[in-house]
Amino acid sequence: MTLEQRYPSAAGHRAAPRSTAARVGLALGVTAAALAGLAAANVLAAREAERRNPPKGRFLTVDGVRLHYLEEGEGPPVVLIHGNVSTSDDFLISGLFERLSRTHRVIAIDRPGFGHSERPRGPSWTPGEQAALLRRAIGRLGLERPVVVGHSFGATVAMALALDHPDALGGIVLLAGYYFPTKRIDVVLAAPPAIPVLGDVLRYTLSPPFGAASLPLLVKTMFAPREVPDGFMEQFPASLAVRPGQILASSQDGVTMVPSADAMQHRYGALALPVAIFTGTEDRVVGAEGQSGRLHEVVRQSTLHRLPGVGHMVHHADPDLVVQEVERVSALAKARV
Repeated sequence: MTLEQRYPSAAGHRAAPRSTAARVGLALGVTAAALAGLAAANVLAAREAERRNPPKGRFLTVDGVRLHYLEEGEGPPVVLIHGNVSTSDDFLISGLFERLSRTHRVIAIDRPGFGHSERPRGPSWTPGEQAALLRRAIGRLGLERPVVVGHSFGATVAMALALDHPDALGGIVLLAGYYFPTKRIDVVLAAPPAIPVLGDVLRYTLSPPFGAASLPLLVKTMFAPREVPDGFMEQFPASLAVRPGQILASSQDGVTMVPSADAMQHRYGALALPVAIFTGTEDRVVGAEGQSGRLHEVVRQSTLHRLPGVGHMVHHADPDLVVQEVERVSALAKARV
C-alpha cells in the first residue's frame, strides 16, 4: 500500500501548495495580459489623440529638443508659457493670444513634453532647465528682450528665466504662479508616474484612464469658484493631456515645483526687471496671498492685481487687463534700453 493510500489527507496537503502556486501563476499571467492589453490600448489612444489634435503652429529644434510653438502678429515680442497639464492652446481658448497679436509678435510655446513638444529622457526638466531651453529658443527665434507671460507652473519657469537670464528679457507678467515652497498633497499624488520602472508601468496602463476620469474635476477646481466657461472642454485638447508622455511631464513638473521654488525664493529681491503679478483672490490651486501677495512684497518694483472672486485661471477671467499690463511692462522695458 502506498503512502497516499494509507494517508489520503497527507496527499491532499502535498498537492495544495502546487495548486496554490498554479492559482497565483494564473492570476499573475492574467494581470500581466490585462496590463499589456491596456498599455496597447493607451498607445493607440495617444496616437488617435495626436491625429485629432494636429499641430497648429511651427517647430523649432533647440539642443536636440523639438519644440512646437504658435506665432502671430507684429510688434514688440511677447512669449507665453502655459502651466502644468495644459498646452499653448489654453492661450488661444482664453483669447489672450489673439488680443496680444493685434499689437505684438506673440509666441506661445508648448513646454517640453506638453502638446506637440518633445521631452527627452535624461534631464529632470526643472523650471531652471526649461528656462535655459526657452532662453535658447528665444535667441533662435530672434526675439529681442521679449515680455514673458507665464501661467501657473509657467510663471515659475518665467521667474527662472528672469533670475537666470535677465539680460534676455524685457519684463515678466506672472499669472497665478507658485513662488514659495509649501506642503502640497497634490505633489505626493502626482509623483508615482515619475518613479523609474513603476512610473513607466503606471503611465502606460492605469494613469491614462484615471487621468481622463479626473480631468473634468481638475478643470472645475482651476476655474472655481466660477463656472468653467462654455465650450472650454470642447476646445481644450484633453486627450493630449492623458497621453503617457504628457503624464510623465506633468508628474515631473509636480515633483520639481516645490524644491525649485525653495531654491529661487532668496533671489527674488534682486530682480530689476519690470514685474506684473496677477492672482485670483479665490485661487484654490496655489493660493493668493501666500504666493502672489508675498512675492509683491519681496519684489519692490512689481505691481499686483488681485481679481476678486476669481480662481486660478485669471487670464480667462480678464484677458483685457492682462493685455494692458503686458503693454505697460513692454513700454517700461523699452524705456530701460
